[in-house]
Amino acid sequence: MTVDAEPTPGPGPGAATVQVRAQLSLSTTAARNLATTTKSKPQMQEITSRWLLKMLPWVNVSAGTYRVNRRLSYAPGRGRVSFAKTGSSVTVIAPSLAEVPALRGFEDQEVLAELARRFVQRDFAPGDELVREGAPIEEVFLIAHGKVDRIGTGKYGEKAVLGTLADGDHVGDEVITEPGGTWPYTVKAATSGVAMALNAAQLQELIDRSASLREQLLGFATDAAQAQNAHGEAEIDLSAGHQGEFELPGAFVDYELEPREYELSVAQTVLRVHTRVADLYSQPMNQTEEQLRLTVEALRERQEHELINNPEFGLLANADFDQRIQTHAGAPTPDDLDDLLAMRRDTDYLFAHPRAIAAFERECTKRGVYPGTVDVLGKQRPVWRGVPILTCNKIPVAGDQTTSFIAMRVGEDNQGVVGLTQVGIPDEVEPGLNVRFMGIDEKAIAGYLVSAYYSAAVLVPDAIGVLENVEVGHARG
Repeated sequence: MTVDAEPTPGPGPGAATVQVRAQLSLSTTAARNLATTTKSKPQMQEITSRWLLKMLPWVNVSAGTYRVNRRLSYAPGRGRVSFAKTGSSVTVIAPSLAEVPALRGFEDQEVLAELARRFVQRDFAPGDELVREGAPIEEVFLIAHGKVDRIGTGKYGEKAVLGTLADGDHVGDEVITEPGGTWPYTVKAATSGVAMALNAAQLQELIDRSASLREQLLGFATDAAQAQNAHGEAEIDLSAGHQGEFELPGAFVDYELEPREYELSVAQTVLRVHTRVADLYSQPMNQTEEQLRLTVEALRERQEHELINNPEFGLLANADFDQRIQTHAGAPTPDDLDDLLAMRRDTDYLFAHPRAIAAFERECTKRGVYPGTVDVLGKQRPVWRGVPILTCNKIPVAGDQTTSFIAMRVGEDNQGVVGLTQVGIPDEVEPGLNVRFMGIDEKAIAGYLVSAYYSAAVLVPDAIGVLENVEVGHARG
């Protein structure tokens, strides 16, 4: 019996008696044995807003492959050259030299290796000039580390930053195909760093010795001489403003002979549920359904991660290098986002890591600028120049606390970015996602194959742009 004890004065010195009092009602601890509990569904911290999956228009790829047909282009895009660092010594990784437009598609690895060995390391400090406007172009520069600004002269003699170059970018490759030219701008270091320089005489000596290199450069010069528009696409010959019986030019639109094809990727797992659990413990919640629900959520999270980071079809990897820009000062400023938006005719969404959005809003606050908000699917999101800024924690934050902003135009009709999937697959539970029963093994465990099929395609290069090296650290002081 449960009792309450109270000391009372006793008959002798220091003595006491104990008075026992009986419990008047049932305790809550005992009462819980007869009560039921109200339970929540299983929770999962990994679930995010997944704005990218929500905002991408999804195209049904009935054959599992999506081909992007484009107008023929003669101008090869720029890539990023890679480097190896041993202590303070930096060397060029030879195969990556094929990212320079004049060497795009060049496969003679011996010549590329010889070319890489001829680059000389040159360290620079903030404020150093690598080249000066108007000087002869006598060197090719590869930026191995750090930032440099291209500074030009305006109509009235004022200086203006034309752009910022960073790790892997290159300038001066005109010396390969246009010897004798002059620098149209000054290249000045914005931070300390390392550049790799190749003298024009060293390059010419190798060209004279290598027949394969001469053939490569001749082909590049031939393509450059073709009639093309500002985007490098084959020109469509037109006439305008003529009068009378003018003989009109003939024209046709040429297409790429080998257009890119995107195959659907897959994320899969095998969900295992013991039949005893499914049979005996499915009230009030169905155990199999709850297991599947959380598994599907994890697959969707992985799907969004792959759409951003996959090296084959991920949006970061497939953004054209001509559509990548650097921040002016590190932290993302209104000027940086304005430059990013100005790179395309239309931008539907900006995507960024939550820390990058916070860094941008800090910079706005410093300037007394306050971005507005807009309703997106019932949620209030920040907006810049009318473009919603949506969170995407799948955009990586590197160890040096840098990340990226992604600007995107979406939709087939708008020549933007589209998501790819296939609907109507067997045992489909969501578009492009199915659950197939695999049977019960000898240990009485039921197996379910859960699969999600997806990919993404960039229809034209300016559909997506990236603001790189966005610093998200909170500066002190």
